[in-house]
Amino acid sequence: MECSVTVSRTDPDDIKQRQIIVKLDGKRLGELMHGDEISRPVEPGPHRLQVDNTWNWKNIEFNLAPGEHARFLTVNKMGRFTWFLVGTLGVGPMYVSIQRVDDLAA
Repeated sequence: MECSVTVSRTDPDDIKQRQIIVKLDGKRLGELMHGDEISRPVEPGPHRLQVDNTWNWKNIEFNLAPGEHARFLTVNKMGRFTWFLVGTLGVGPMYVSIQRVDDLAA
């Protein structure tokens, strides 16, 4: 039975800057801008999801049972001095996070 993985970038606290590159099991799925979502069918079993905003990256490992649909939320967050550095230098640290959201409902 086929499974699926969905990664969304819809959190209202996202700073809405910079793309987030999404990879599953080392293969690029695409890029997310704020408001975007990517879904892909996958085989059951262990998987590794990586999100990368070209400044910072995070990995999450998970297992899927047959027929399971895993949902994840990724967010670009600002660091302590992000807006000061963006205003001064035109660039600043933005940190990415990833969380399995179907776990939150349980």
